[in-house]
Amino acid sequence: MNEDRRQIIVKEIGHWRHSKLLPDQYCDFLLNLYADQDTVQTAREQHHTVGKAIAAVQRATGMQWLLTFGTFTLISFVVLYFNEFHPLLQMAVVALGVSIFLRIGQRLRSRNEAAGLAITSTGMLLLLGGGLYMLNLHGLDHWAWKTSLLAFCSLFWVIYGITARIPVLHLCGWLAATLVYAWLLSQFMVNSKWYEIQLYWLPIACLFGWSCWFVNRWSKTVSAVLFLTCAMIWFMPELYTVMFVEEAIWIQLQLIIKIAVGGALLFSMRKKWMVWIV
Repeated sequence: MNEDRRQIIVKEIGHWRHSKLLPDQYCDFLLNLYADQDTVQTAREQHHTVGKAIAAVQRATGMQWLLTFGTFTLISFVVLYFNEFHPLLQMAVVALGVSIFLRIGQRLRSRNEAAGLAITSTGMLLLLGGGLYMLNLHGLDHWAWKTSLLAFCSLFWVIYGITARIPVLHLCGWLAATLVYAWLLSQFMVNSKWYEIQLYWLPIACLFGWSCWFVNRWSKTVSAVLFLTCAMIWFMPELYTVMFVEEAIWIQLQLIIKIAVGGALLFSMRKKWMVWIV
């Protein structure tokens, strides 16, 4: 019961501070009496944040207000009339939006890593989502168009992920490229035998494994991403069989053998591959 009363008093003190019924010094004094230190610290931080926001609004010049409302008006105009633009202008708008998000995300990462990555991810999703929307808008529903878009996005994600040192984005690029490859196989390699499907994927897994060893001298992070991609592609024949092959023969046995062989390789080469990625 005492705890409930204390919470009510703390809320009242916050109300007095917000409505300016009492000076801030008195509110801090009362909070020190009735609230624990964590609550006091949180209340002070919230008040400080609100005060900074109010002060920033009060110091804003007429030009800053004009730029703010002008930017909001421009964004609203683009969103409302995007479908009426020429395709080239639509592409330019999407590219400009992606560039702005990536620029803001890159600058924000130096102060807040999580917020910067969130902004960067939004820009990458805008690239993919905007491209899909434009394809649907102009009636380009053939699978080749969507595959080409995803291939472009995967290439861009890989390059930007390496240059900006974002391993998750780098990995997403290879995942998208793997999906493109699987999509192409499903269109052109129909009625493939189980051993043919293995041959479609296992050499690529070996290539990524070799790339992991080759790149580790320059970048451990890139090498680790390539290692994860190699492990993923190692099991892609079974996943591809489940997704695209109607009659999956001995899929459980294949998976068990792959797990056993992969585990044996990892164990026998553990002193080497751990050096590549750690």
